[in-house]
Amino acid sequence: MLEIVEKTLLAGIGALALTQKKAEEVIDDLKERMNLSEEEGKNLLEKLRNAAKENQEKIEELAQNEVKKACERVGVVTADEFTKLQRKVAQLENRSNHSHPDRKRSAPCH
Repeated sequence: MLEIVEKTLLAGIGALALTQKKAEEVIDDLKERMNLSEEEGKNLLEKLRNAAKENQEKIEELAQNEVKKACERVGVVTADEFTKLQRKVAQLENRSNHSHPDRKRSAPCH
């Protein structure tokens, strides 16, 4: 019986991460309704916490991947790519200034 309750609750959580207080309320309610011992209630609460944490981590990973894909689709560069481009431009400017010291730098375009 306890196993069915566990499986039902774990399946019902889905992507929803329960708060500590809400999880404890659910467990207290189940303890009363199902005559669960204190130990069974604590074990169930721990399983709920672990499932919620795993789901939260999965959701965060999925969200990060989706944001990354969206940025790639629209051509947004990463901070690392931008830094590398800045260094490359600086190197090219230095090389250009050294090979043509009498050449004036043009004004930046806005």
